[in-house]
Amino acid sequence: MVKMKNNQTEQNIQRNMEKNIEPYIKQNIEQNIEQNIEQSIEQNIKQKLEQKDKGYSFGPQGADMVAEAAEEYVLSQKGESFARLVSDVLAEYAMTRQHGKYTLEDYLALPDDQRVELIDGVIYDMAGPHYLHQSFVGTVYRIFANYIEDNHGPCEAFVSPIDVQLDCDDKTVVQPDVLILCDLKKLRNGRVFGAPDQVVEVLSPGTSKRDQGLKLAKYKLAGVREYWLIDPRRKRVLVYEFEKRDSAMIYGFADTVPVGIYDGVCAVDFARIYDRIRFMYETV
Repeated sequence: MVKMKNNQTEQNIQRNMEKNIEPYIKQNIEQNIEQNIEQSIEQNIKQKLEQKDKGYSFGPQGADMVAEAAEEYVLSQKGESFARLVSDVLAEYAMTRQHGKYTLEDYLALPDDQRVELIDGVIYDMAGPHYLHQSFVGTVYRIFANYIEDNHGPCEAFVSPIDVQLDCDDKTVVQPDVLILCDLKKLRNGRVFGAPDQVVEVLSPGTSKRDQGLKLAKYKLAGVREYWLIDPRRKRVLVYEFEKRDSAMIYGFADTVPVGIYDGVCAVDFARIYDRIRFMYETV
């Protein structure tokens, strides 16, 4: 009887120890994880800041960029990406698609100096572009146009403003920053009627969300083959090759970005572009 009682006492002691130790161990594990994440974030930010001469600097909005770098790092640790998957964007578009009342006739009736886009019958205002935005637009367009001219290609490069009736209807007219069109029969009445082969958008504060969401979905569904998003603020380029993958290839401003529709023979050297316009970041 005494022996059994001793055994029960030992079991009770063991259970109490386990009960007290488990929360302690769990708490320590959580603290260690948080400390490791914080240290990793600090190390990641420091590394990014040290790379500023290689084209990855944060520019004058240093504090904001550091915060964004930390946010992006945490997302990557969770297995998420700051470049949206095409499938996710399409699902979101299917759920939130608007059916506005405006048509091509309304769009054409607006004053010429009022820059807007018509998407699914909804009119979206386009603010005047920043000179940094225009520098990227002009340079990328020139590289595309020169390549096509030098190689006597059948395509043509165009720069905004040019109207694109993306869905071949009267409910959507967009104005991509730069585009390449290879089926020149789509040129009708001063507009592009249908999907270009490649589209480039340079992100601005007023259009960034739309370019990365609604217009990404529209370009994919319309049949655009390749879509570039140039982000001057974060100094990166997202490249969607819709026929090849669901995700974007992500490049920095130290990279040369190949043009997929030309199998990489044509490419844009963003390190060279950034080096030339670096001074503009000091005046932003």
